[in-house]
Amino acid sequence: MTAPSLDIVKRAIGQELGPLTYSYCEREAALYALGIGAPADPLDQDELKFVYELSSRGFAVFPTFALIYLRDLHDHFLSGNLAGIVYNPMMVLHGEQYLELLRPLPVRGTVTTALSISQIYDKGSGMLLTIEGESADKSGETLAFSRWSVFIRGLGGFGGDRGPSRKVEAPQSAPDIVQEEKTSESQALLYRLAGDVNPLHADPQMAAIGNYDKPILHGLCTYGFAARAILRHCCANEPRRLASIGARFSQHVFPGETLQTEIWALDERELHFQTRALERNAVVLSNGRARLRPLGA
Repeated sequence: MTAPSLDIVKRAIGQELGPLTYSYCEREAALYALGIGAPADPLDQDELKFVYELSSRGFAVFPTFALIYLRDLHDHFLSGNLAGIVYNPMMVLHGEQYLELLRPLPVRGTVTTALSISQIYDKGSGMLLTIEGESADKSGETLAFSRWSVFIRGLGGFGGDRGPSRKVEAPQSAPDIVQEEKTSESQALLYRLAGDVNPLHADPQMAAIGNYDKPILHGLCTYGFAARAILRHCCANEPRRLASIGARFSQHVFPGETLQTEIWALDERELHFQTRALERNAVVLSNGRARLRPLGA
């Protein structure tokens, strides 16, 4: 691939990619929760409420479902052309994800997200784009803010700013909480039904173009598994307690691998976490931070 000119890159910064509109009901929310592994135990009422609309605990939307409001963003990625920047879609990697939750997600409704490219950095081996979105309901109330960092391999060297380098080391102490959960061999095929239909996660031939031995799990699926561990152990599975969550996708995950999420409580409201694929002892989510709301907030 040929790197774009610096002029093309500068023109792309600030360009809008939306608005995106997404309508859903309990079915879509439940399908997403199934895609991120809920419920680990079908008899656990605290997790059953995320997939069963008649739950005795009351149906609840899992908080990271807010990222599905931007599912049509994947169409932009798969187009091979973002604001005039041309690339091979199979060379796109999700670098980091941040989500801030401003209010509980409604169980159904129509949400509109204003979306734009906020920054583009030259990392040498590739290009890093930062895309920001603000999602609001029909009344205009903001539900969530998200920041997506996307790395396009092979598009570096265009002469742009390298950007900040942030690495958050895990605490040296043993984690306060550890949760292990095995993904299924068909986890990516189930998760893609929530809206991310990138063939990298389903088609072995497309995965080979991306230099993978077989299709890999969606980064946001791994992110959802980590969020479930945080919600279960630190929030009593109460969605409104998760105020924000962010992490870096440091390595890929193959469907069928076991995910171990390790959580450190920095104080009453701040958590550090990371997730590793146990079979390869590979840290697949790093720089993990989550912020909690106090009980009753």
